[in-house]
Amino acid sequence: MITTSYNPSPLEVELAKVLQSLQTELSSKLDTNTIEDISIDTEKDNPDVVLKLVDSDGDKHEIVLKVIQRSDSQVNQ
Repeated sequence: MITTSYNPSPLEVELAKVLQSLQTELSSKLDTNTIEDISIDTEKDNPDVVLKLVDSDGDKHEIVLKVIQRSDSQVNQ
């Protein structure tokens, strides 16, 4: 399927939402951190997925993932 919109693309938005829905599963796979929250900003050109974590010492951390879909012309065929 040819993507006609990249700002953000429907695939970027869908993937960000899927990652948010997997909070419990992702957290269970981490050894020394727990994911307290996953927030998404799907209004941006490239959506942000922000993971708020707490480590075993109680320290808070954030990991930011930027979801970027390459244009069809950039994908290796």
